[in-house]
Amino acid sequence: MCSSASDRIAKELFSAYQSSTPIQSITDRYPELTVQDAYQIQKLFLAKRLALGERVIGKKIGVTSQAVMDMLGVNQPDFGQLTDRMVINQGESIAMKSLIQPKAEGEIAFVLKRDLNGPGVTVADVLRATEGVMACFEIVDSRIRDWKIRIQDTIADNASCGVFVLGDRLVDPRNLDLFTTGMVLEKNGRIVGTGAGAATMGSPAIAVAWLANTLGQLGMSLKAGDVILSGALSAMVPVNAGDNLRMTLAGIGSCSVRFE
Repeated sequence: MCSSASDRIAKELFSAYQSSTPIQSITDRYPELTVQDAYQIQKLFLAKRLALGERVIGKKIGVTSQAVMDMLGVNQPDFGQLTDRMVINQGESIAMKSLIQPKAEGEIAFVLKRDLNGPGVTVADVLRATEGVMACFEIVDSRIRDWKIRIQDTIADNASCGVFVLGDRLVDPRNLDLFTTGMVLEKNGRIVGTGAGAATMGSPAIAVAWLANTLGQLGMSLKAGDVILSGALSAMVPVNAGDNLRMTLAGIGSCSVRFE
């Protein structure tokens, strides 16, 4: 894809981000778009946000379950960038008008105390480099109308990042079995999702190792202090104004969020 087309799409995504107004599917209009093209668009989209003062504070991993990979016709996850303006503190409400078509995912977030430089990063390396893990809500929000996406659309759209909320405890992952760590997700007091760490590529630590190694191939690395959202433990939950969500992770803690 030519650079002018990539910049044009990045400008569209940036406008959608600022106005909370969706755009038409990118791959419908540019069927030749490759995954590599999409990451270049993501980079351009992010640069426009950084120019306004946003700061990168970590990464998110998407498409970590086999069901979503099958839906999008791919065999590996993707990643996006987290910025400081995506952080919502527990107890704060999220204004629906600031988003387009949000959905909530319960996840395990990693907070790093050391850099991770791929390739060659192992699960053991991830655990040694992790300060702690936390319960987390990621509020995904596609800027593509009606979530009509292929893998290239979501990558270009910064992996459909919206905002995120971190939980109330930071726990050493070496004291946990992340494979079996169970999650219960409630919406307005009713259970709407359950899952376990195994839903995320077999373990959230495997997902973080994948990310470190993928970034290493691109000349990038994970840094001490980064927050890494490791992927959904159950299906996305649509949300509306007035909804209250809470998720609990066995041995880790809880996280809650409300919408207005």
